[in-house]
Amino acid sequence: MFPNKGGQNVKRILPFHIIKPQQNYIFLYSNMFKMTIKDLDPESLEKAAALLKAMAHPVRISIINLLEEGIKLTVTEIHKQLGIEQAAASHHLVILKDRGVLSSSREGKNTRYYLKHPNLKAILAGVGECCKE
Repeated sequence: MFPNKGGQNVKRILPFHIIKPQQNYIFLYSNMFKMTIKDLDPESLEKAAALLKAMAHPVRISIINLLEEGIKLTVTEIHKQLGIEQAAASHHLVILKDRGVLSSSREGKNTRYYLKHPNLKAILAGVGECCKE
């Protein structure tokens, strides 16, 4: 263990850092994320956990993968591309939108869904790389 700039003890386990601020363990991918200690307040941690929980379902991961950066799709387009019932697609879209993963915009009679934070796609890409092993 060695102290980082903020005086916190950091144990380096390649490629992760484990930071222990006030009994909360945070795992940071050393080449992907840059966080400072000031970013690790309890409210931010709760928000991050809620986003990750919302994405933690195979159908929701598939929906996020469909929504490349800038692409906006309707529930009909999503359910047809994934081969699932429209009601199931709607259910998962509501969860993703309510938890802040997706946003939507109206275009005439249709509602188009898109990623609220394009960086979430990078998180899923990183998880996907871990699953290849």
